[in-house]
Amino acid sequence: MRHQAQHYSALSQPILAMSELVCKTLDNDTTDMLIDKWLEHRNDAYWEWFQAVRQRKHASNTLRHQVIVWNKGDFVPENIFCRTVDTGRLIPLDRTWTTHVYHHRSMQDRKLSMMPVVFTMLPELMLLRGMHDLGCDDVYIIVTDLKRQEMDDVTEYFKLVCRYAYGGRTCKPSITSQIQYDHMRLCHTLLKQRRTPCFPQIDIAFRAILYEKRPPFIILFSHQTTSYSQIFFTHPHFVPSEDIFFDFPSGCPNPCCSDDCEMIRFPRRGVDVAAILSIKRGGRYGKKIKAKEMCNWIDCDASFSEETQRYAESSEGSEGSQSSADCGDTQSSSSTNGLVCSKCRLVKYCSPEHQRKDWDEHRRVCAKPASLV
Repeated sequence: MRHQAQHYSALSQPILAMSELVCKTLDNDTTDMLIDKWLEHRNDAYWEWFQAVRQRKHASNTLRHQVIVWNKGDFVPENIFCRTVDTGRLIPLDRTWTTHVYHHRSMQDRKLSMMPVVFTMLPELMLLRGMHDLGCDDVYIIVTDLKRQEMDDVTEYFKLVCRYAYGGRTCKPSITSQIQYDHMRLCHTLLKQRRTPCFPQIDIAFRAILYEKRPPFIILFSHQTTSYSQIFFTHPHFVPSEDIFFDFPSGCPNPCCSDDCEMIRFPRRGVDVAAILSIKRGGRYGKKIKAKEMCNWIDCDASFSEETQRYAESSEGSEGSQSSADCGDTQSSSSTNGLVCSKCRLVKYCSPEHQRKDWDEHRRVCAKPASLV
């Protein structure tokens, strides 16, 4: 029996097989090479921001909050640590990723490389990748030539369609009419301006990636000099904290520009300004987002959440404080809360054994918090 051909519409759920965009994949080795190149020709604005992060130090009450920590060593990713929003671990920014860049075939015909696309937003990608322990080994970027107002309109459209029609959900007639009207208006506008790719191809790739790959964020990149690239987050929990990134560089190389002139729209004001997609979770729509607080040893599955806190109770040496010859002491008010590093107070462990195993990495960041110096 032949399968029916799938037809595209603004209200049906597209699949990636329908997309005519070309996908260029940049592997981990390419990412490593780009990071090395970025470190050689580092942007002064980003360098100064990381220096400011180092001078701020960390507070003693940041165990469950987003934090960027650079306490020791040179300016290299393995010495800068970030708290993950999904597991609560403190992990260095040296973990690479695979980038999938979707673009119009005309760019391939002109033999244009996709490496400059990634290089342009490399600091942002390093930080966003560092905020996730799981589910962020692949980053998805769709290359467009949208101008600023067009990017604003497309952003509002995707917020609307993801909120009410994600996964092919049935919505109210008034919402259906609004989605169809916005879709038609964007198609006509971008066609009139001869934008490539056309809006239907952007829409197919964007919504198909969201549904099939379920990334924590997806990026619409614009190579228009008068526009910006938009980062879409699939949950408010994935948005960078305003307390940390309030003064993050805009990415514009012109020092005379204001904060509104930005190459990448990084949410420096947190969830209030971030492009967040209200995606339904659970069942066929994917797992619900639930943050955990896990043992900082990367190979450990122990979680200190209520569901799995029994693990800590049964772990060897989890009762009370213990120390080792190679690392700082741990302290805990109760066994179910985990063992907190008594020096930096930034990480938790389920047992002294896992603290010893993690020490080779944790020693690069372990230092007394600002309130105790």
